[in-house]
Amino acid sequence: MRLLLTAGPTREAIDPVRFLTNRSSGKMGYAIAEAAVGRGHEVILVSGPVNLEPPSGLVDFASVESAREMFEAVRDRIGECDAAIFCAAVADYRPVKIHEEKIKKSDDSLTLELEKTEDILGSARSIFGFHGVLVGFAAETHNLEEFAWAKLEKKGCDLLVANDVSRRDIGFDSDENEVRLFFHNGRRKTMPANSKAAIGEKLVEIIEALVKGAGADASPSDLFADR
Repeated sequence: MRLLLTAGPTREAIDPVRFLTNRSSGKMGYAIAEAAVGRGHEVILVSGPVNLEPPSGLVDFASVESAREMFEAVRDRIGECDAAIFCAAVADYRPVKIHEEKIKKSDDSLTLELEKTEDILGSARSIFGFHGVLVGFAAETHNLEEFAWAKLEKKGCDLLVANDVSRRDIGFDSDENEVRLFFHNGRRKTMPANSKAAIGEKLVEIIEALVKGAGADASPSDLFADR
């Protein structure tokens, strides 16, 4: 199986010194990549700036910074993949103008005009023409289930993995996570708190089943059965 995986945050430049970003550490995405490589799959990892070493055994590693760079890297690599896993926390907006020199502090306030960045997950089906298994991630602070179902449908995902990032014990910067899975056939499942490495292993198993055509119709209890 050939997998494309995005991980980490993006940085959207304001000037040569400052940028807009988010708290993503990339740990969840890298854990999935590590698990996939360990199970013998070909993995392409497109990563934003993180303080992590890429797993050994990748068939391709692309280090990017901005949403636009990630969009282009995914576009150029997704074509021959069986599954694409969009775990990166891509910035939703970027400054319209990038100042060539450092903005000096002067007035009491500063207004930045922002524009939307490229919708990488939303482009997989409509622009990239991807027909493989599509997995999206959603980091939410409220109305998690409502937003997850809406995102799954809007983006054309086979599976949407959502987590509550308002909690301090899981998610951003943590080595642990707790996620809820939403399948395109209306089924859902909660994966209780565990290490990101363990969750990564389970997610790869589920994606394998989806690629083989079994995951969409298998019950969540089947997919999560202990080996």
